[in-house]
Amino acid sequence: MTTDPNAAPLNPLPAIVWILALPIIAMETVLNLASRGILGGAEGVGWRLQAMERFAFSPDLMRAMISLGDYPPHHLMRLVSYPLVHGNLTHAIFVIVFLLALGKMVGEVFRWWGVALVFFGAALVGALAYTALPGVQAPLIGGYPAVYGLIGAFTWLLWMRLAGTGSSQYRAFSLIGMLMACQLLFGLIFGGGLHWVAELAGFGAGFLLSFVVSPGGWARMRARLRER
Repeated sequence: MTTDPNAAPLNPLPAIVWILALPIIAMETVLNLASRGILGGAEGVGWRLQAMERFAFSPDLMRAMISLGDYPPHHLMRLVSYPLVHGNLTHAIFVIVFLLALGKMVGEVFRWWGVALVFFGAALVGALAYTALPGVQAPLIGGYPAVYGLIGAFTWLLWMRLAGTGSSQYRAFSLIGMLMACQLLFGLIFGGGLHWVAELAGFGAGFLLSFVVSPGGWARMRARLRER
């Protein structure tokens, strides 16, 4: 057995994954250091709240924009900027771990723009689905809806692979089923809001977008439509 002495100790990640992850890592690093008084002095303690006010997605604000028919760009940006800021370090770490792991698996198959479209498309659809819930006012923060889009894309890859082997394609949905079950369990024990709706919508968006943004996906979809 021979080994390559020049091989990297870790499998390299696609560049797009780092492009998506580094702003989240940088944001949480700054906010965490500020909360400890290492950055910003006394004012730094409030930086996380200020970041939430600037980047978080507000369903009430979105409803107001739709009602008035006025869509200021700096508020529309919230549809895709809310994954940047998290409630705490643990929240950010889990999102980053999922992003790096799933981004690697999806990024090794999809082109860079496909990964980006799944990530931001899932964030957008998740925010809109969250807005559609009547009476929901709590802001939406964190990268889970976008990361669930990557889970949707990964599920699509498994789904297509199982189709090629003749195995049951329902097995591809075991990961999202397990995650949703954990969400339900934690919600029953600790309580929680309706953020899971945004996450489930993000998953659906990632899965459906994969039919179009995967290599040869658009041609494959047109061929299936002709068959019908």
